[in-house]
Amino acid sequence: MLSSTTTAHDKRTAFRAGLASGTIQRLPGAFTPLSARLIQEKGFEGVYVSGAVMANELGLPDIGLTTLSEVAQRGAQIARTTDLPTLIDGDTGFGEPMNVARTVQALEDAGVAGVHIEDQVNPKRCGHLDGKEVVDTATAVNRIRAAVQARRDPDFLVMARTDIRGVEGLESATERAKRLVDAGADAIFPEAMASLAEFERMRAAVEVPILANMTEFGKSELFTVQQLQDVGVNLVIFPVSLLRIAMGAIERGLDALAASGTLRSEVPGMQTRARLYELVDYAGYADFDAGVYTFDLSTNRSE
Repeated sequence: MLSSTTTAHDKRTAFRAGLASGTIQRLPGAFTPLSARLIQEKGFEGVYVSGAVMANELGLPDIGLTTLSEVAQRGAQIARTTDLPTLIDGDTGFGEPMNVARTVQALEDAGVAGVHIEDQVNPKRCGHLDGKEVVDTATAVNRIRAAVQARRDPDFLVMARTDIRGVEGLESATERAKRLVDAGADAIFPEAMASLAEFERMRAAVEVPILANMTEFGKSELFTVQQLQDVGVNLVIFPVSLLRIAMGAIERGLDALAASGTLRSEVPGMQTRARLYELVDYAGYADFDAGVYTFDLSTNRSE
């Protein structure tokens, strides 16, 4: 009820343990706090908060227009609702190394388990679009060093994302990843990898956990969780999938309403009222209210 009873530190410890377990960690992207609770109910290992989703929910493109306060607020809202560790997209850290440091501390305060910081030039763009630009190695390294130095909880995970694969190729990506690990990155997010063989190359290049981004309509083929585990990937995200599923259903529902004047045809595909109430724990809140406001009058004096 109200929020998770698992502490942020315990979630961070669990996240690191999962990454070291030898079993790939599956993190669907939560586009609302309620969807995070459903991700937990369905047995996944963690929750991902996508920068693209946060921007798109605001009606904005994913080009670096969201602010740190918006991202930290949404991260806190989602982390609050689940016992699972939450990994959040920190884009480029919202500025220079000092801004990256502030970003890390704000996201620590939000209760998330980790953040990834990328090496794109500001303003950034979606990692699966053409025309990306990346910063030089020294700038990328300084961002990660700032993030690592700023954290107060040593179990807060600092992941380095590199977009250089789509700009300069795989060899540059593995070399950049090595430098980012040397700078203190706990894990590597190599964006827009083209094949399982490329993930294998990245796996061989670094000793820290690596992430696979299985986003639809992107540069990467949609490999299965098992295929990714077989080549040594430790963590897989499905960043925009639930938003796309939901928006597809919304669009179909609106079309049906416009065409027929009723949503009767859509009801079989809707989440029921009973299931929604179960998910938000109406019964738990009712029990809490009863315990707070119910009192015994039997011992009251009558005179």
